[in-house]
Amino acid sequence: MKKYIFILLAATLGLSSCSPFKVRSDYAETANFTSYKTYKIRIDDLKLNDIDKDRVLNELSRQLQSKGLQSGENPDLIVNVKANHKKVTDITTSNPGGMWGWGGGFGWGIGMNRTWSSNYNEGAIIVDLIDSKTNKLVWQGIGSGISVDRPQAKQKQIPQIVAEIMANYPPGMKK
Repeated sequence: MKKYIFILLAATLGLSSCSPFKVRSDYAETANFTSYKTYKIRIDDLKLNDIDKDRVLNELSRQLQSKGLQSGENPDLIVNVKANHKKVTDITTSNPGGMWGWGGGFGWGIGMNRTWSSNYNEGAIIVDLIDSKTNKLVWQGIGSGISVDRPQAKQKQIPQIVAEIMANYPPGMKK
């Protein structure tokens, strides 16, 4: 009985930790992340409406400050934020079954397939951390899977995805 409870608990924890987003990061192994104390956000390529831009920038600032970094005019890190989206087409085919004859599925009969397609826009956020002294990229986080076409979903998803992206910073220091 204990074995089944353990399996059920493990499955529940596994499902609850699933995220709708795809998040990944990369970093320069030579960077000394403990030396970075200040940052300044640059939004040259942030092509979002003002509402979404505020959501991204507010959550990014909150995440950076939770990592011990402070905003400053002469920063150690330049934070460059970009956003984009792409059109996605999902095609789903199902075979709900049909009437079959003899032979265990190899006989005569009628089968039906149904195919559905849906189009939607999926958004992504890219966060680049650039060493201001060397002007080189030292860390990059990318998150995709934002429901661009659904404003109520975006309202919740943007802070969530920024938090998931920044969970990988600094490298090797996960919560």
